[in-house]
Amino acid sequence: MKLPETAKNRLEDALKQLNLRPTQQREHVFAVLLSERDHPTADEVYVRAKKSMPSISLATVYNCLEILVSCKLVKQVNFDREPTRYCPNLAEHAHFHCNDSHRVYDVDLPQDLLNSLKSVLPKGYEASKVELSFHGTRVDTTPSK
Repeated sequence: MKLPETAKNRLEDALKQLNLRPTQQREHVFAVLLSERDHPTADEVYVRAKKSMPSISLATVYNCLEILVSCKLVKQVNFDREPTRYCPNLAEHAHFHCNDSHRVYDVDLPQDLLNSLKSVLPKGYEASKVELSFHGTRVDTTPSK
């Protein structure tokens, strides 16, 4: 799996900030996350990564994910007692967690809604980020994306 040039440059720049170098494994794990934006768990990333890089280990995948989070290229998404999931969407957004399928979807939030949410904070406080998640089930019969 090949990492697009712009993503490769972002990765190299982010790693440089932490005095780390790009490796094939780091590039590969980042490419896996960017290829399907479905919020995989580390185990799911490992299965996908192993398909085109059979020598990669689960420990290496965990280490790569930890570094990608440290570099702020990927966010961790946690739901109750479920395994951590990984999201490469760095824009402020919410998540919808389907209780039936356990899939996680990005939910774009209009800027005016984000501003409104931030306006309910106690006086003198400012949010540096907003983490909003919805939980529920699918109620219609049309195929989901």
